[in-house]
Amino acid sequence: MSTRALSDASPTEATPLSLCAREPHVPADRLVAEMVPPPRFDSVRFDTYIPDPNQPSQSDAVKILSGFADGLGGAHASGAGKRRWFSRAPKQTVPAGPRGVYLDGGYGVGKTHLLASLWHATPAEPALKAFGTFVELTNLVGALGFQQTVQTLSGHRLLCIDEFELDDPGDTVLVSSLLARLVEQGVALAATSNTLPGKLGEGRFAAVDFLREIQGLSAHFRPLRIDGEDYRHRGLPEAPAPYSEEAVTKAAYATPGASLDDFPHLLDHLARVHPSRYGALTDDLTAVCLTDVTAVPDQSTALRLVVLADRLYDREIPVLASGLPFDRLFSEEMLKGGYRKKYFRAISRLTALARDAKGLVDQ
Repeated sequence: MSTRALSDASPTEATPLSLCAREPHVPADRLVAEMVPPPRFDSVRFDTYIPDPNQPSQSDAVKILSGFADGLGGAHASGAGKRRWFSRAPKQTVPAGPRGVYLDGGYGVGKTHLLASLWHATPAEPALKAFGTFVELTNLVGALGFQQTVQTLSGHRLLCIDEFELDDPGDTVLVSSLLARLVEQGVALAATSNTLPGKLGEGRFAAVDFLREIQGLSAHFRPLRIDGEDYRHRGLPEAPAPYSEEAVTKAAYATPGASLDDFPHLLDHLARVHPSRYGALTDDLTAVCLTDVTAVPDQSTALRLVVLADRLYDREIPVLASGLPFDRLFSEEMLKGGYRKKYFRAISRLTALARDAKGLVDQ
C-alpha cells in the first residue's frame, strides 16, 4: 500500500482486516456441517428460479427436478437423523430406476440455483442431505478417510455435487468409487460438472462425456439439459472499471469488516493455505478490497484464485479493486486451454462481485 494511500485514511477509521494475515485451520466436523448450500443460495427455491421464456428446457428442468425431489420422500425413512461416524451403515433397498440426475448446461444458466433448490425441496431434515462442490467432497475424504466418509454419508437421502471436477483422473476415480458405495446404500445423487482439460467447443462438459467419465455410475444418472446464456451478464450493466489505489484504500478504511490486500501478495498467500480453508479465510468479511490487480502468472495460481472467487461469490462478498480489470486476469492461452470454463466462471463471478462493490466508493 502506498504512503499516500495511508495518509488519506482518517485516523478515526478502523484498520482493515487482511486475508494475508489469516491462516485458518478447519476441523473435519466443520467440513461435514458445512455441506449445505452456500449463503448465496440459502433462500433459493424452484419458484424463485426465473426461466428464460426463449429456453423451454429451463422450465422443463424445474418440473423434472421438483418431481425428482418428491420421489425421494421414502428413502432412509427408518433410522433417520443418525450420522454413522463409527459404525457400518446397513445396506438400504435401492428403488428401481435412476437415482441420480446430472444438470447439463453451460456456466451461468442457473445450475447451482436449481441444484440448491433440489436440496431444499427434498423432504428430509438438513442432517440427511449434503451439498458441496467436488473440491469440498474430496477434502472431506482427505479429512475423514474413504471408509469413514462412506459411513458418514451413507445415511443421507441426497448428495448434491456442484462443479464435479473431471480435470484430475485420480480424483475422478476416487469420487466415482465413493458415489458407487453411496448408491449401494440408497443415497440419491445430483451433480453438475466442469470441462475436461483439452475439451474445447461450447464451453460445457456434455452429458455424454460426463457419463463416460464416471463409467459404472452412468446408469444411475438421468441427464437433464439446460440451455441458456450466462444470466450474470444477461441484461446487466458492464462491470465497473477498476478504481484507483487511493479510492480502494479509502473504501477499505471506511467499511467495517472489510479486508485490504495487495493482490500479488494475496496470490502468494493462497499458495500457503489449502483450498479447503478458503471459505474460512473469508469468515466475517463484509468486503474484499484489492490493490494492484495484475495478470495471474501461472496455471496453479490461477486455479487457486478460481476457488477463492467461488467462495467469495457463494458468500456474496463484494470485491473492490485497483489495477487490471477482472476480464484480463487470465492469459489468452489460459482462456483457450482445458481449464477455460473455470476461468470464465471466475471472471463472471468476480465481475458480479465488482458490481456489488460499487456502492463502497459512494459512501
